Amino acid sequence: MAKKQKGFDYFTYFEDCAGYAKQAAEYLHAALADYDPKRANEYLTVMHKFENDADTRKHEMTRVLVKEFITPIEREDIMALSQNLDCVVDNVEEVMRRVYMFHIDDVRTEAAEFTKLIMSCCEALVDALVEFRSFKRSKTLGELLREVNSIESRGDQLYSRAVRDLYKKESGERQLIIWTKIFDCLEDCLDACEHVADIVESVVVKNT
Repeated sequence: MAKKQKGFDYFTYFEDCAGYAKQAAEYLHAALADYDPKRANEYLTVMHKFENDADTRKHEMTRVLVKEFITPIEREDIMALSQNLDCVVDNVEEVMRRVYMFHIDDVRTEAAEFTKLIMSCCEALVDALVEFRSFKRSKTLGELLREVNSIESRGDQLYSRAVRDLYKKESGERQLIIWTKIFDCLEDCLDACEHVADIVESVVVKNT
């Protein structure tokens, strides 16, 4: 593995991307916790800014990476981690997009439970990626990655319960379709966080 050269700081980039995901998750939680249908377009516009900022940062990194000869970890791992961090932000934005497109008036309580988990998962990712910079000597990185996996597992349980309750209590076909799709998207957010943790873990194993 080549030594890190001066110039673009890939580890700061990873931290920044996780930060965008955390900000997006916090905004999603706040918006759905006190949801006002009249502000649906505003919510989506603000959320899109997080996604756009993350994309801009990703393009900046990619422009540097294509010209780099020496990188701190393998180029393929940099790209895989970058793409999957981007997926976290994209999936959080997609939740808001679906709420907007489906013209949601009332948010189900399970959605707020999901957004709390997503916030916690993104917070753990931020902490993990701060530690990632010193992964060869970090004493907490493994624990933080396990925390991400644990939260994702709790999300799986919540998803099963939420969908079961939906089909048990809701008789309207429209609401069944809409909320199944939204629950799917909420679960995707947690899956995306877990994918990031899995890539970080793989990089650690390959380089230690």
